[in-house]
Amino acid sequence: MRLQESRIPALNEDQWSPAAAEVMKPFVSQGRVLNIFRTLANHPALAKRWMVFANHILGKSTLSVRDRELLILRIGYLCQAGYEWGQHVLIARQAGMSDDEIRSCKTGPETSGISDQDRLLFKATDELHADAHVSNETWQALLQYYNTEQMMDLVFTVGQYNLVSMALNSFGVQADEGLPGWDV
Repeated sequence: MRLQESRIPALNEDQWSPAAAEVMKPFVSQGRVLNIFRTLANHPALAKRWMVFANHILGKSTLSVRDRELLILRIGYLCQAGYEWGQHVLIARQAGMSDDEIRSCKTGPETSGISDQDRLLFKATDELHADAHVSNETWQALLQYYNTEQMMDLVFTVGQYNLVSMALNSFGVQADEGLPGWDV
């Protein structure tokens, strides 16, 4: 984590407003409310609206889970968002990704031995991070693998997790118990 303590507290259930309790119901029913959501309980109106978009990216995207996780891990690494990195290491492992695949997200397009498709995903992420734009060369090369909806989901995935990384880093959201670090 960039900050050793939170700037915005991760609220416990007994500290939630009625509006926050309503927004947190799906997480409570799963038996565990992560620190990102306990932090968002400070602003339930924002959390409610953001979760609609976040749910599309994480659960309804046209990208494969593996491609989505490569993008998320790469942008999380580029933003040095330790919380994001750790959460998505867990998700990537649940999706069957190896630690070598996960580590490739640190070295990105310079990783030796990765496929051209993975290299292009990393290159697009790097370009979006550096310039808020996917170059024509990268875009055209990606069209070999992805249709229009997938290209849109690619850009929105990187943008969503760039935003989330900014929030996590700035709010000082602290790691949940058992969250992996950078040493994967």
